[in-house]
Amino acid sequence: MNKFTKSRVMLLIVCAHVPLFAANNSSINLIDTLWILVAAFLVFFMNAGFAFVEAGFCRAKNATNILGKNFSVFAIAILAFWALGYGIMFGEGTGIIGMNSFFVGESAHNPASNLPVFAFFFFQAAFAAAGCSIISGAVAERIKFGAFLLFGTFMVAIIYPLGGHWVWGGGWLSRLGFHDFAGSTVVHSVGGWAALAGVMLLGARIGKYNSDGGVKAIVGHSIPLATLGGFILWLGWFGFNPGSQLALDHNVPRIALTTGLASCAGIISAMTTARLLSGKPDLSMIINGCLAGLVAITAPCAVVSPPGSIIIGVIAGILVVFAVLFFDKLKIDDPVGALAVHLVNGVWGTIAVGLFAVPGYTGDMAGLFYGGGLRQLGIQIIGVAGVGIPAFLLALAFWFLLKSTIGLRVGREEEIGGLDIGEMGMEAYNGFQIFTTEN
Repeated sequence: MNKFTKSRVMLLIVCAHVPLFAANNSSINLIDTLWILVAAFLVFFMNAGFAFVEAGFCRAKNATNILGKNFSVFAIAILAFWALGYGIMFGEGTGIIGMNSFFVGESAHNPASNLPVFAFFFFQAAFAAAGCSIISGAVAERIKFGAFLLFGTFMVAIIYPLGGHWVWGGGWLSRLGFHDFAGSTVVHSVGGWAALAGVMLLGARIGKYNSDGGVKAIVGHSIPLATLGGFILWLGWFGFNPGSQLALDHNVPRIALTTGLASCAGIISAMTTARLLSGKPDLSMIINGCLAGLVAITAPCAVVSPPGSIIIGVIAGILVVFAVLFFDKLKIDDPVGALAVHLVNGVWGTIAVGLFAVPGYTGDMAGLFYGGGLRQLGIQIIGVAGVGIPAFLLALAFWFLLKSTIGLRVGREEEIGGLDIGEMGMEAYNGFQIFTTEN
């Protein structure tokens, strides 16, 4: 190692241990702050991943509408979380909601003493926006643009922060010992429950189910676009999970490893399952298998071993394939498989904590397979229901309010012609196609 390299290493070591003292005398660590900002930027970029996956898995006549929803909802999410959501989620207090911290400023309550409040806020706001993007795909190709944006505002301002406060803001589930490290429940299953409520009230797309009960495949228009989106989401998850440590410490590499192993295991098991069922490896299932593994490992990534993360990912990949088929059996039309990925595997990943948690990683918490008995497993199940049921009921109530007032669904002619023209006034591929059929 030459002198120049040694000097750079020594500078990094020194910087990592020298805090910057802010005006309010809190100790802000510069390296931790830089890491959290980079992680937040990665989570922000996941919005592009959601947009591309959803647009690719849907038809060309709706691509602009889907991209517009994903672009706009991030803006709405940031503003709603700044004005109201953050205060409910992280405001001081251990009741149903937090107190103060609305219209986030420098004096807002900050649970991370090593970070500036604005760095912590931006990281959390990027998570809140991801929850809305989950919903976008499930209700795609038939929802009104304005109705979706109104629901997105309510989601980030009220629904998401409630569960977040109970788990991460010092609420009742946190005190009970419930563990959801990066959001299998708080982000993914909450987004899934809200999406399920919306899909139930919207109904299926025209032509999706035959009169005899058969399922008609509606093929996405761009598998390459969906694949690119899958890769972007995969990359972003390495900010999502390791960033949730809220510090650049010795745990971050292990969290990154368990995240990567689970996603790879999910790919292989989903691909294998699809091949056994249909005779072909289905790329859409491969992509969703990766995402399912990532969703499932999001809660336990900091408390499970590498072999445990592989088992979690394998089960997630199998679950996502069968869940897609299950929802179709129920005639719940989800164009991109968001319910199978985020709801089903958000629940699975949360429960997996109670099975695979290794003692010593986080205090004395131990899963069933590591001598912990049923205690942590029971707590995890309580958390799944305690967050999921209120989220679903609140979402159902607000979706119903929208349906009763401005309406949720576009008209038949507009749906057949495509939401790009009807809702957005432009095509994604101008002059390339004329849409005159139900497909």
